[in-house]
Amino acid sequence: MKKLLLLLFTSSIIVLASPKFLMPEEAFIPEAKINSEMQIEATLHIAKDIYVYEQQLKLEVKEGSGVSIAKIDGPKSVEHHEEKVFLESPSFIITLQKEADVTGSKNIEFSFSYQGCSEKGLCYEPLTKIYNFDIETAKLSVSSSKKPELKSLNVKKLQTQKTNEVKPLKEEKSETDAIADTIKSGNIFIILLTFLGFGLLLSLTPCVFPMIPIISGVIISQGDAITTKKAFVLSLVYVLAMAVAYTIAGVLAGLFGANLQAALQTPWVIYSFSGVFIALALSMFGFYELKLPDSLVAKVSASQHHSGYIGVAIMGFLSALIVGPCVAAPLAGALVYIGQTGDAVLGGMALFSMSVGMGIPLIIVGVSAGKFMPKPGAWMTMVSAIFGVMMLFVAVWMLERVADVYITMLLYSMIGIGFAIYLGTFDKDSHIFKRSVAVIMFIYSVALFIGVLGGSKSMLMPLSFLKPQVVSTASKVESRHAEFVRITSIAELDELLSKHKGKKIMLDFYADWCTSCKELEEVTFADENVKNKMDEFVLIQADVTDNKQEQKDLSKKYGVFGPPAILFFDENSEVIKSKTIIGFMEPQEFLAHLNKL
Repeated sequence: MKKLLLLLFTSSIIVLASPKFLMPEEAFIPEAKINSEMQIEATLHIAKDIYVYEQQLKLEVKEGSGVSIAKIDGPKSVEHHEEKVFLESPSFIITLQKEADVTGSKNIEFSFSYQGCSEKGLCYEPLTKIYNFDIETAKLSVSSSKKPELKSLNVKKLQTQKTNEVKPLKEEKSETDAIADTIKSGNIFIILLTFLGFGLLLSLTPCVFPMIPIISGVIISQGDAITTKKAFVLSLVYVLAMAVAYTIAGVLAGLFGANLQAALQTPWVIYSFSGVFIALALSMFGFYELKLPDSLVAKVSASQHHSGYIGVAIMGFLSALIVGPCVAAPLAGALVYIGQTGDAVLGGMALFSMSVGMGIPLIIVGVSAGKFMPKPGAWMTMVSAIFGVMMLFVAVWMLERVADVYITMLLYSMIGIGFAIYLGTFDKDSHIFKRSVAVIMFIYSVALFIGVLGGSKSMLMPLSFLKPQVVSTASKVESRHAEFVRITSIAELDELLSKHKGKKIMLDFYADWCTSCKELEEVTFADENVKNKMDEFVLIQADVTDNKQEQKDLSKKYGVFGPPAILFFDENSEVIKSKTIIGFMEPQEFLAHLNKL
């Protein structure tokens, strides 16, 4: 057991190893764009342990266009190694002015120059990024003289001139970026504790629920030989393996943009893993006993004095990758931090801590299953049957990602009818409570079956198709929000952005295998108040279900590590980064978010 835990810990450390120095394009990421007021918004994103010299940071507009810089608003530098530097990513607002005789649209060349060093002892050569912008000069003020004294202003000069004094800006950030900044600037102990708390909160999401019958089934399958101590150790192995899987997948996504969890949501993987749960369920029903060959069990037992731990670790590892591929703000924040800084060690530690937090309730469930396990007998047979049915439900739940809803509803109904009869629906001598549960389950399962035959797609209201459709003579009011336009590539999105320029746009990253995406569809987007508000937006849905290269490129362009993610574009078709939503959001909270746009 100690060797297994050491192996899990060592493997995570090996994967988290990162290079000492960053390449220039990783250390510095310049960004510049024009806002609706014809101001230039320029930001230099710098990685962890990187700083930029104030005197070397220059923002210039090339002469000859009739447009020049009037003033620059931005952050103040700090003293560092007896030099004025920026220790965090500086952002600037450059206000432009025009000469008196300039009219119409003008194309300007804007240069963004910078030079900085790493705290680890490496200084980078000066770099310059050139941008070309079309400026509507009607929105610019006229300069005080036809030929201003300074046409290219650097930050150092601006801070020494009263008329061009740099004013600090407060940049509004999204929840994901705020979490990424927390990792950058926080104490390691506080970071790990914070992400442990994030994990505990995420354990209450639908992505973790399917793991409860898995860990419970693992414990129950041990039979009457299970003890509280062994149940705890098995649960711990399961959770640690799950945490290692989340960490490895997260670090890979952050460093290379490769979402390992999304890559595993292919039909053949889903069918295979669903088949594994069916096999486990049949084992619970007593059709056969699943175990390793005696020779292998003997070797494992001889070397580690325990058997079964490796199988539990494999189950935990695969469960994290295949059963629960969800993305929430804390996870996305850690991935953004890893992607921006290349610091896979601290980012990976945060992910590991979050994963352990997600697994704490699973450990409690596992220990409870071991502690309160009934003695061998009729109860034991019933408990095994219950967990066998739970395994079947997990198998069908996984099939929802790749199979038609009618098929999964039919399977749910068949399992429910069979289990209800097993519990004693028609057994007059059965205990009243047990029979009541069985009858309720039987009625609901039959309703599901009838619903499938009637074309219903609702698990909650399978017989809704029987409800009379009231048609008014007046014009019919459509209660649904406008339909999403589905796209799968950057080209399709760019075409829609260009077509709807000047309008508010909402882009929803969605996948059939994403549980939280379906929760957004069925709960948040279905709310009447939310529907009405969403009608104000052009609704676009990026379908990344197949995880093809064009879909990966689309996700990478907008920094999305996995669904659900909702981005908003302003009238200029620019992403409003501070308003990005990662993960599920309740209707009222989502409505309040929309009202701020």
